[in-house]
Amino acid sequence: MNTISQKLILPLSILLFIYLPVISNSQKEVNLVATNLTVSEGFKNPVGFYDASPTFSWKLPPEVKSQTAYSIIAASSPKLLPDNPDIWKSEKINSDKSTFVDYKGPKLVSRQKVYWQIKFWDEKNQPSKWSLTANFELGLLKNSDWKAKWTGLDTAKDSIKGVRNFLMHRPQYLRKNFELSTVVKSARLYITAKGVFDVYLNGKNVSNDVLSPGWTPYNKRIETLTYDVTELVTAGKNILAVELASGWHSGRISRGKSVYNNFASPKILCQLEITLKDGSKKIIVSDESWKGTTNGPRRFASLYDGEVYDANLEIKGWTKATFDASTWETTRNAAISDSVNLRPKRHETVKTTEVLEDVEIVSTTKSSVVFNMKQNMLGVPKVKVPMKKGDTLTIRFSEMLLSDGTFYTENYRSAKSTDYYIAAKNGVIEWSPKFTFHGFQFVELSGYDKSVEPTTNWIKGMVQHSNIQKIGSFTSSHEKLNQLQSNITWGLRDNLLDVPTDCPQRDERLGWTGDAQVISPTAMFNFDTHAFWTAWLRSMRETQSEHSDGLVPFIIPDVLQNNKASSGWGDAAVIIPWDIYNITGDKKVLEENYEMAKKWVGYYESKSQNFIPTIHSFADWLQPYPEKTGKIGNRGDTPRLFVNTAYFAHSSHLVSKIASVLGKTDDEKKYKDLYKNIASAFENNFFDINGKFKNKKQTQTSYLLAIYFDLLKPETKIKAQQHLLQEIKKADYHLGTGFLGTPILPKVLDNMGEIDLMYKILFKETYPSWLYSINQGATTMWERWNSFSKEDGYNPQSMNSLNHYAYGAVGQWMYERIAGLSSLEPGYKKIKIAPIPNTQFINMASASLDTPYGKASSSWKIVNNNFYLNTVIPANTTAEIHIPYNTIDSLLENGNTFKENSNLKIINIEKNAIKIMAQPGSYNFHTKTQ
Repeated sequence: MNTISQKLILPLSILLFIYLPVISNSQKEVNLVATNLTVSEGFKNPVGFYDASPTFSWKLPPEVKSQTAYSIIAASSPKLLPDNPDIWKSEKINSDKSTFVDYKGPKLVSRQKVYWQIKFWDEKNQPSKWSLTANFELGLLKNSDWKAKWTGLDTAKDSIKGVRNFLMHRPQYLRKNFELSTVVKSARLYITAKGVFDVYLNGKNVSNDVLSPGWTPYNKRIETLTYDVTELVTAGKNILAVELASGWHSGRISRGKSVYNNFASPKILCQLEITLKDGSKKIIVSDESWKGTTNGPRRFASLYDGEVYDANLEIKGWTKATFDASTWETTRNAAISDSVNLRPKRHETVKTTEVLEDVEIVSTTKSSVVFNMKQNMLGVPKVKVPMKKGDTLTIRFSEMLLSDGTFYTENYRSAKSTDYYIAAKNGVIEWSPKFTFHGFQFVELSGYDKSVEPTTNWIKGMVQHSNIQKIGSFTSSHEKLNQLQSNITWGLRDNLLDVPTDCPQRDERLGWTGDAQVISPTAMFNFDTHAFWTAWLRSMRETQSEHSDGLVPFIIPDVLQNNKASSGWGDAAVIIPWDIYNITGDKKVLEENYEMAKKWVGYYESKSQNFIPTIHSFADWLQPYPEKTGKIGNRGDTPRLFVNTAYFAHSSHLVSKIASVLGKTDDEKKYKDLYKNIASAFENNFFDINGKFKNKKQTQTSYLLAIYFDLLKPETKIKAQQHLLQEIKKADYHLGTGFLGTPILPKVLDNMGEIDLMYKILFKETYPSWLYSINQGATTMWERWNSFSKEDGYNPQSMNSLNHYAYGAVGQWMYERIAGLSSLEPGYKKIKIAPIPNTQFINMASASLDTPYGKASSSWKIVNNNFYLNTVIPANTTAEIHIPYNTIDSLLENGNTFKENSNLKIINIEKNAIKIMAQPGSYNFHTKTQ
């Protein structure tokens, strides 16, 4: 047997040698895969996706240093991958690009579902395995995809007279019965509203979304939502039920007006597309076959003014198929207009993201109790309160109590911001409003059963905002600096509710462009707001299209309709796309918004005389200690024409840079020349030869704008820097800046090398300063530097929000300089780790960020004259690491004497720093501080 075996083995070994291919090391597949597959602005396996020309992104495993090539495959079924992709195959592309790679396959259409995978080749040219399969499913991309009609009740006939005699629509309850003959294979619900809605299928809530579909310029575009409802639809009888309220579309917004088709009754648009197991299809649409009533428990719902809920009118079982709605009204229909685009929502919906339960009772009377949520928040309360039948529970809200403990609501202005619940029986009720939102820290309840002692479990805070994910972090050894970071992030959460708002509590809550442009970099570090900002920019483009001269209004969506623009505000059309590009590396945002940016610069040009624009300006809004009082004083002391010219130049300069990125060389030169001409006019008009601002009233912001926007000749700039330092010294090293000057103050001082000075300003505790509000009990950023004090209570100005994010823009400097984590190339393709400690104030700081390539972090501490720096550099990037001490002889890396190697190379050694080029990896540095 052994002899036979040997005879058989020999031919086999020869055959194997002849026929098996030789696999070189460069072709050997590594046991690694790409992860975090996303499309466009970071969507993971979206349903109802908006983008028929998506981009693809992925992250490499930490074991990989860099990517040398990739291949993408796409198919109509996961079973076809990886061997038979029937939609697109990119082939092997030699490139290190792993973010925002363009789809280059055939045109995609509505409802299409695409499955895709990625393979990469590492720095050794070794291929990975194919990734796990990702997918995206497109929504209805054009109006003609809709067979439904707008439908709803004529609620104008039973409207309610609200605040300022504004007529409010009664909330509607709408439903449609349908039957299916067999088992369901798949079902998609496409839905939107002129108003806000909550939708049920067979008694079950379809989603946990809040205030859908959100807020866009409704006269231009209404966003639609897609839900996979396969598990909710069944053979036999079914019921589709919708609760509908006014929301932004038909409610009271801003100046007490409804700007969309005047007093239009709210309506829904709904299309349920079902594929049955036998292959047949059925479509249920909103039309004249629907039934509705306004005689339900939700009697009133207003974003500003709250809700009224009468439990005596609850309609038991109305969302179930067995309910008899034969006595309900037939709805009225309206056709879809071609002038208003119906498009899938292009950013995350609003959701309840957190529940605050750590509550304390701060005061009680015979008839009321006041709770402290311990955090100024945006959302609604959830109450669990004992009541007697027929009594009305009144729920009021406040941001801060007066010094004597009095409940205070005057800064809400005309926003009533009050909820009411009318009890139908004795006992404990549980309830939360649905179609409103409030900004608050304190809640007052009255109307409960007085025989019961109030307890802290009577109320919870349901925190609501766009479902943005936290991607950045910052902490330090300084308790108040950590509180400032908390205030920044809470201020962002509380003002990113479908659009970026100025405040969440008073009769405003609008998308002010100036506030947004100063906070966007800080927002994008803390939260994944890429899609949020690009969606809002689309609304901005649509709104600008109404103005032939390129005007960008104060707010987006533009409910003011006053045909005005402001420097520093309209510039959001240029600044935010540029910031998004630099932070994410997504060039598509520049392509989408390039024409808008050019038109805005054109607006400046059309309103200029000798390069000095004469348009309106809010200027350095809410600068402390203004010379004038009242509304004019709110604009600060930096003159309107000065601010106009500075931003005209800055936007022109940015457009030239955007043109360069997009390869538009003629435009690059055109706008660069324009910027230079404006800068020359700026210096000639506003500065003397000694670099001093030609104005009796000197301001920090005048010098900050001139220096940061690079509007002065080099020799004049040096002199202007000294005047800036003098102005800061005159203010006893306090800031003296408003909305426009504050975000660039740390950047200018940093560029000047005045980092210790910036530390000194940041850690000031008296007015005006960042820590002043914290000493007064702030848990969010304030609109004014002195909005409230424990001693004097509220600032008497009527415009006084305790939840305004603009001054939180300092966060960017905290992350980039104190912790030392910033980007040197768009999208963090090249990272800078360069902390500069100041042990007078802190001895430890740390920041981390989930960049488009993976987690990057910088964490340092100083202990007994020893400096420790821990860093993480993600795959497919590089980094410059700056050790802020010139102590090369004592420098250790991972506990060993520092030596250059393939991962770490010294760039140079300077007076106060050692600069090292680093490849991806984790590094621990240690050196002496002296």
